[in-house]
Amino acid sequence: MQNHRNAVQKIAASVQYYFKRREPFRIYHGSTNSTRQTTHWRESTVDISPLSRVLKVDTNARTALVEPNVPMDRLVESTLKHGLIPPVVMEFPGITAGGGFAGTGGESSSFKYGYFNEIVDSVEMVLGNGDIVTASDKENSDLFHGASGAVGSLGITTLLEIQLMQAKQYVKVTYYPTRSIPEAIAKIRAEIENPELDYVDGILYSKEHGVVVTGCLTDDIPDSAQVQRFSDADDPWYYLHVKEKTLGSLQPIAEYIPLSEYLFRYDRGGFWVGASAFEYFKLPFNHFTRRFLDDFLHTRMLYRALHASEQSRNYIVQDLALPFSTAEKIIDYTIDSFGIWPLWLCPLRQSRLPTLHPHFPETEADGQTLKPMLNVGLWGFGPAQHDKFVAKNLELERKLREFRGMKWLYAHTYYEEDEFWDLFDRRWYDGLRRKYKAESLPSVWHKVKVDPNAQKQAIDGSWGSWALQFWPLGGLWGIRKAIESGEYLTARNSTWKRRDGFSSSR
Repeated sequence: MQNHRNAVQKIAASVQYYFKRREPFRIYHGSTNSTRQTTHWRESTVDISPLSRVLKVDTNARTALVEPNVPMDRLVESTLKHGLIPPVVMEFPGITAGGGFAGTGGESSSFKYGYFNEIVDSVEMVLGNGDIVTASDKENSDLFHGASGAVGSLGITTLLEIQLMQAKQYVKVTYYPTRSIPEAIAKIRAEIENPELDYVDGILYSKEHGVVVTGCLTDDIPDSAQVQRFSDADDPWYYLHVKEKTLGSLQPIAEYIPLSEYLFRYDRGGFWVGASAFEYFKLPFNHFTRRFLDDFLHTRMLYRALHASEQSRNYIVQDLALPFSTAEKIIDYTIDSFGIWPLWLCPLRQSRLPTLHPHFPETEADGQTLKPMLNVGLWGFGPAQHDKFVAKNLELERKLREFRGMKWLYAHTYYEEDEFWDLFDRRWYDGLRRKYKAESLPSVWHKVKVDPNAQKQAIDGSWGSWALQFWPLGGLWGIRKAIESGEYLTARNSTWKRRDGFSSSR
């Protein structure tokens, strides 16, 4: 812990230096799963990238002390050694614990446990004036609640205490084919009421072909059952496998997936975003080409290439959370307006209000429990022309408001400031900023807002950005920078893919 304390003291001293000079600064984490274009300035930057260790796994308390830049795969590898697992694990291995807390992390177990921050018991933070504090439900509880989803605008998270639960060897998944959008939505709504389930999500391949997937943790599998994996180059991509298994079926289909393989089942192909690389380069999309190019098609490499190529400026990556009652309407709209398939469906338990997470203030019959939401993952090519791309995003934001939905803030966000604060409780948020000396930090709106005019000027004013617009220069540059990052070695060497299971100390 002493190394951690020394690192945090150094960060606090840097923050205090900028605070006294009233000088703005940026935080450098070392990685990102946002699709907004970012720049790393060496000057006026507080570097927290070294905070990337799992410091302790407490098997008695079932908690882990984790620095913010620990990615999900390293966290899972550390806890599985003790037969434990976080209740919510973001499905991309490179998403960090700090990112899950400060952003919005909702996955297939979030119908049961809520967003990732709901499994965090406490955090250590460096405030905007350099003070080091602890926040939890018992200490600085308003900060603890407000900092989740605030994208670092209330302070820098430097340590998290994360809840763990007993792990099991496998997830028994059941694929329920559906033949209409209303059927898929209704099936998910029904399944999240089942207390025996640990995981629920869904995939819409078309208007007539959807699959609702439920999962139960188990150590027991029938002798005749075949174990299905997704992490090796010869394995199928998860979404393609599910599509093939259910295409001509009306009956539920069950199979068994090793736990870590289930948690990171969408890594290869980045859900289905990796298929866009084949479309961009005009390459055949088949098992041989996916296997041959496997190193490039894990999420870390895809994100590196997406940012370096600057293709994110015309690629739609949006998560849209809505009431179940209006989810069909937004799906119909996206089909007509974007024509993007597949779509991801993920049920979410809401956080208590006020919050910076997606929310809507409608309760169940008890008048207290907030109704669940349904997330729709919309990921695919948008208009290539910048002005049309911006117009489509603005139209999407208007439709979301019309259907009482909200987008996650990791992606392109175009709301004007007044529009943004119509969605969130500004008085509550500004009160936290004053109380915890965060007013010198960029606000959440300033951090997530995309300025389309500045973006266009940056493209027009930079020869490099201008050149990357032309096929295939952007894609080739993205591949080069992804290779130089060495991220493919991280995927190759991940121990969660070991086929001899995990040690259990239950």
